[in-house]
Amino acid sequence: MSLIARLRAYAADAFGLGQPADAAEGADERLAAIALLVHVARADGILAPEETERLARLVEGRFAETRAEAQALIARAAAFDAQTRDMAALVEMIGHEAGHDQKARLLAMAWSVAGADGTVHEFEEALVWRLGGLLGFDEAGIVLARAGDPLAALP
Repeated sequence: MSLIARLRAYAADAFGLGQPADAAEGADERLAAIALLVHVARADGILAPEETERLARLVEGRFAETRAEAQALIARAAAFDAQTRDMAALVEMIGHEAGHDQKARLLAMAWSVAGADGTVHEFEEALVWRLGGLLGFDEAGIVLARAGDPLAALP
């Protein structure tokens, strides 16, 4: 459990907020992952319609069951990203327990969002490389994630 998740669990317990720590942590991890994708989509200052569509498809395929649920999660994540603005804090929220495959999939999703409009802008590229480093990948791992297709396994 990440430090932030532990602090939230402590606060929830101390103030009787009622949500089980494990459920809150899972929701926080999911929201942090989506916020990272939103952060990448906004990196070049332009949220192109293709990026919005790709983001919605990825979230719907991985984190939500319906498009409406995906769009609601993206809206929450966008607000969360605007409040956080620190990619390292978002990565920390994902937790150290996230497996290599989960992190690789998230990195591939970030590359997919960055290139959705047909061009990976230099700011987007630098941001995704930094994300890869924060997730614990070396250069080869980041390049492999870039070649991956996170949409391939989606319906």
